[in-house]
Amino acid sequence: MKKNIKLVAATVVAMGLMASPASYAKEIVIKFSHVTTEATPKGKGAMLFKKLVDERLGGKVRVEVYPSSQLYGDKAVLKALLLNDVQLAAPSLSKFSKYTKQWALFDLPFLFKNPQSLNCFTDSPKGQALLGATERKGIKGLGYWLNGMKQISANTPLITPDNAKGLKFRIMSSDVLKAQFEAVDANPQKMAFSEVYNALATGVIDGQENTWSNIRSKKFFEVQTDTTISNHGVLEYALVTNKRFWNSLPTDIRMQLDQIISEVTAEVTQFALDAAVKDMKTVADSGKTNIHTLTDSQKQQWVAAMKPVWAQFEDQVGKDNIAAVQQCNAQN
Repeated sequence: MKKNIKLVAATVVAMGLMASPASYAKEIVIKFSHVTTEATPKGKGAMLFKKLVDERLGGKVRVEVYPSSQLYGDKAVLKALLLNDVQLAAPSLSKFSKYTKQWALFDLPFLFKNPQSLNCFTDSPKGQALLGATERKGIKGLGYWLNGMKQISANTPLITPDNAKGLKFRIMSSDVLKAQFEAVDANPQKMAFSEVYNALATGVIDGQENTWSNIRSKKFFEVQTDTTISNHGVLEYALVTNKRFWNSLPTDIRMQLDQIISEVTAEVTQFALDAAVKDMKTVADSGKTNIHTLTDSQKQQWVAAMKPVWAQFEDQVGKDNIAAVQQCNAQN
């Protein structure tokens, strides 16, 4: 009996320590920095995360959201994350080449058939295991956030790969994307997202690739005469945090944040799917850019030109991961 009483007492004490008022004596501040507007799927996801944290953890955790590169741009945000100057970021998977080569998988051209195939892979055991690829560098992956399929634009119709020859295209900092445009004899230019509109408007670059939500929200269609529905790649974000910061959180707080992130991630997927339809219509209705739909034959020319890029990077990204994506393609 005495032994049982001691056990109960010890359990009560332990539970008290885990969630005692003392553990929340100082409000936890989470700064969330990203580069898109609040009207994009990522922007909406960030604000929904803040809203749910306010509702469920008000007084214990406060989320501050800084969109549109207000706090940090593409290059600086991961360094800031590692210094714990921000606690959450959601860069595209292309931005992590310094921390892992495996996430270059998501940049391979024409690898993912559609958003459903992408979600099939990211939800799979292989996709979830891949989310941990940056942990040894101090960056913890918390989830994949969908933006959508990428389209290609320029100030000339892009119907066949030959049309891209010699043109300067903005790309994110990705060796795969560099190889992708070199495969069609174009000139890839690495550039921060915040600089793209002005670069297009002034002719510093000729074209770009992006999702409909980014094309619409950043008004790229206003400075591009032609946009092609290519669906040649995907834009996927990794919601990441400082591993040390995350592990320092009280267990119950961390569990509640995990649950909120899971809910928000599902909503971001729906935001992205809805935005792809709505934003494409907005761009088309504007009349400011000619939208081209490729025939099957024309699309196959692009596939034939770009698909050899897979072989250049298959050792980095993993042949097994490519095979897993292809299985998802077959199911979707």
